[in-house]
Amino acid sequence: MSNKMPASTGLKALAIDLDGTLLVGEDLSPRNRDAVKRASQAGYHVIIATARWRQLAERIAREIGLENPPIIACSGAQVYCMREARDIYDARLPADFVEAFYEICNANRCIATASVDAHTWFKIDQKPSAEYLSDELHWVEAFPPVDQLPRIATVQGSGTIELVKAMHSQGFDETVNIFNSIGPTGRNVVTITAKNADKGIALTRACDYLNIQTSAVVAFGDAENDIAMFRLAGQSVAMGQAEDAVKAEADVVTLPNTEDGVADFIESVLL
Repeated sequence: MSNKMPASTGLKALAIDLDGTLLVGEDLSPRNRDAVKRASQAGYHVIIATARWRQLAERIAREIGLENPPIIACSGAQVYCMREARDIYDARLPADFVEAFYEICNANRCIATASVDAHTWFKIDQKPSAEYLSDELHWVEAFPPVDQLPRIATVQGSGTIELVKAMHSQGFDETVNIFNSIGPTGRNVVTITAKNADKGIALTRACDYLNIQTSAVVAFGDAENDIAMFRLAGQSVAMGQAEDAVKAEADVVTLPNTEDGVADFIESVLL
């Protein structure tokens, strides 16, 4: 672990990304699980901050044994209060972008998702086996007409990614964020949210709910969409496998997620 600054005093909370940070693929290691649980038992608030939907974050929270933490989901487009089962922040993609995005994805081979209210549309040419689907993940061969605006969309497939990025630069850059990230399978994924939705905005809302300052948070992440959270946190920790641009924004670079970098920092610095 390399440090640019010593651990800050007065830290009260951990904001932890999932894919590429706390998790390896879909798996939570016993060491990471136990380290986060010990931090919670020591009095730190734990905020899960993921690009994926909140149901996954709820399952991880229960696996760790956390007491109803606030959840930043959909890359900051949603902040969900588990204790009260309600959103405390909810930002949706603009309708004109969603219609154009669906049209591009339906006309081209790709893997794409769009997370609406209680479920996520999963667009891929062939229906995957049941083990890859869930109550909140619904397969579609093509996106349906827009009747609910999604909080977040993602797309894989280099050709379709280029078309979506071109669309962004041709008029949607004022209303839409597009981030590069690495999905749970290790492939490049483009993550799309509304301009008023990022992990920094969501962290502020979660901290308001907990009645703490963002400067009291240690933020853990590995991807471009974690940078907004890094810039507000009192201390920021990048995973060892993160891209250089992400590491450059962090105060600390810990071990890769495959070597339990979150646990390594918690054990050696916070506990």
